[in-house]
Amino acid sequence: MTTLADYRNERLRKLEEIKKLGIEPYPAKTNRDTKIAKILSNFNELEEKTVTIVGRLIAIRSFGKLAFLKLRDESGEVQVFMTQQDLTDDRLFNTKRLKLLDTGDFIEATGKVGKSSTGEISVFCNEVRLLGKALRPLPGRDGFTNKEERYRRRYVDMNVNPEVRERLIRRSKFWQATRKFMLDHGFVEINIPVLEHTTGGADATPFTTHMDCLDEDFYLRISHELPLKRLLGGGFEKVFDIGPRFRNEGIDDEHLPEHIAFESYSAYDDYEDGMNLYEEMIKYVAQETWGTLEFHVGGFDIDLGNGGKPWPRIKYADLLKQEYGVDVFNPDRDQLVKILKDEFVKGEDKNDSVARKSLEHTCETATTAHLIDHVWKLIRKRSAGPFWLIEEPLELSPLAKKNPENPKVTERFHPIIAGTEMGNGFSELNDPLDQLERFKEQQAARDAGDTEAQMLDMDFVEMLEYGMPPACGWGNSERNFWLLEGVSGREAVPFPIIRKNS
Repeated sequence: MTTLADYRNERLRKLEEIKKLGIEPYPAKTNRDTKIAKILSNFNELEEKTVTIVGRLIAIRSFGKLAFLKLRDESGEVQVFMTQQDLTDDRLFNTKRLKLLDTGDFIEATGKVGKSSTGEISVFCNEVRLLGKALRPLPGRDGFTNKEERYRRRYVDMNVNPEVRERLIRRSKFWQATRKFMLDHGFVEINIPVLEHTTGGADATPFTTHMDCLDEDFYLRISHELPLKRLLGGGFEKVFDIGPRFRNEGIDDEHLPEHIAFESYSAYDDYEDGMNLYEEMIKYVAQETWGTLEFHVGGFDIDLGNGGKPWPRIKYADLLKQEYGVDVFNPDRDQLVKILKDEFVKGEDKNDSVARKSLEHTCETATTAHLIDHVWKLIRKRSAGPFWLIEEPLELSPLAKKNPENPKVTERFHPIIAGTEMGNGFSELNDPLDQLERFKEQQAARDAGDTEAQMLDMDFVEMLEYGMPPACGWGNSERNFWLLEGVSGREAVPFPIIRKNS
């Protein structure tokens, strides 16, 4: 049985033979003047013209004096048709030297554009140039399906499964569209620090690191929120940032400890303005990325266009009362625990001992407010949307402004689509005394063992005391992309987190 080591040794032998011929197997310069896609889409214009193309060699068929090569660059694939001819340059490869090339090698081909006898668009040439010798063969598509191996060798996965690379191109379009929408609406992009002395803006456990030159520990940011709001205090009116954030939590279809997120803040706007703006943004980004507003994901049929009507706006308290009879303003902890346990028994994880233990821990240690949030998530998972969930209770929104008509709730809003929250926004709290009291409550919960509770950030409170205008804030992560793409987080990022190979 031929092993990977055997293939590699044979390629190493070829590499040595190539070097003995005086050929540089890894030259620095290429002479490409045409991408493959241009040949395929502009054949009539390029027919009989000489072009130089480059790419990875993905197939070799040799028939004595004839050879057919398949070459792939980022833009597409094309056939290279070769006939036997003496070399005009000893540094090149003709049909006689093709035995020294392998699939996976990178080559350069110069020749005339035409069609083969079967009508296939081709580049006709007699010599090709080696740009990079591959020492390991690419696996076949059918032999490279194990998820862990695909994630571990993503660079191979992108070659074997082209849809992975195409997905990453759409991911890029997703963020390009987000950025363009914000810039077109008068926002300024400001990159903010990743390292923070005090981290906040979300309920999450942070990662910690140490800076040697200051001999101090820092947190990796869990949110963009507080630095961006400091910019509002500094005189900016519309700001946003797109970049990584880090949350020391589990890995599942909807969560990755490191992921790209977007947050924006608009002075003198409230949550009603925000819902209008970000509903438009979500639709714009979807149309630019996928070319449609209609999706089938997670068993839901979703129309982001909502038949041309604005998305419904549903109050948090009304939804929990309607679905489970929960009074979020006068909660019964025993009732909440019973709901969670009853629903667990009905769920797919009912026989999972780890999940059961996690549930028991949550029921024993979580605050009543967080138990309410767990019950809400049961409703969310079966909600198709799109709709806006509004007016979340004060206890769950330590950075949001109270609703003047009902101070027990906040001017907070979430878009609910296909069983998930596709963002988070609110009228920002700019009362420094109110903010300080809420921070103290969060810090007390943190001191009592809630590692996801927010920290007391006195520098932020001080900024508020200098004055920050009323504003609407919004944030969403690349989970939106994963959702509408219909894949897990690890399938949708270029190099997913995976346990170190032992």
